[in-house]
Amino acid sequence: MRLTALLLASLLVPLAGPAPTAPLPERMARTGLGSQLLTAEAPTLAATEGRLTWWDRRGRHWVAAGSAPARFGAKGLVEGAKRVQGTDTTPTGLYALPYAFGVVAAPPGTRYPYRRATDRSWWCQDNDSHAYNRWVEGLPRDCRASESEHLAAYATQYARALVIAFNYRRPVRGRGAGIFLHVNGKGATAGCVSVPAEAMERVLAWADPARFPHIAIGTESGPTAITRY
Repeated sequence: MRLTALLLASLLVPLAGPAPTAPLPERMARTGLGSQLLTAEAPTLAATEGRLTWWDRRGRHWVAAGSAPARFGAKGLVEGAKRVQGTDTTPTGLYALPYAFGVVAAPPGTRYPYRRATDRSWWCQDNDSHAYNRWVEGLPRDCRASESEHLAAYATQYARALVIAFNYRRPVRGRGAGIFLHVNGKGATAGCVSVPAEAMERVLAWADPARFPHIAIGTESGPTAITRY
C-alpha cells in the first residue's frame, strides 16, 4: 500500500519544464549602467528587419515597457568598430542617446532635450569638416551640402528622432555620421534604426534622460550577438 501511495503521489508532481529564459538585458554583459535600455535586435547581420524593445530596470530585474517592429540598413548590420561610411549598414554596439529632435514638435510627456529642425538645420557628414557628425544651424563653409543631410528634407523619417551616439564623442573620419532612431520611411534605412511613427512617440514619452538610457544594436547570435554588449 505504501509503495502504491508513493507512486500515486509522484504522478501528481508536475514534471519540471525548461527554466524560463531571463529577459534580454539580464543576459547582456553591459547595459550602460542606467535604468532604461532599448534593444534593437536583428536575426542575422544580413537582415533589414528586426525588433526594438524598450526596458525598465526595477530593482534587480528588467521589465519590457514596449516593443515594435524595427528596420535596419539596406545592407544589414556590421560591427560598429568596422563600419565604413556610405555602406548603408547599421552599426552594432551599445550607444548613448544624447538628445532628441524632430521636424514636428515633441510629443506630450517628452522629457528628453528636444531640438526642433528648421530649414537651416543640417547634419554634417563631410569628413573634411570640423563639424563632422554634428548638428549645425546653417552649413559651415567647410561642410559641403552634398556630403550632409538637410534634416527638414526628411519630414517623414525625421518627424521625431533620437540621436544614437555612434562615432559621436570622438568621431573617426570615414566611419559614419548621422545614425538615429527615427520614424520609418519607405523601406530599409541608410544605416539608422527606424520604427513606426506611433512607436517613436511612445519611446519619446517613455525615455527619461535622468535614467541614462542607452540603445544596444545587434543580432540574435554570433560575434555581434546583442548579449555580448
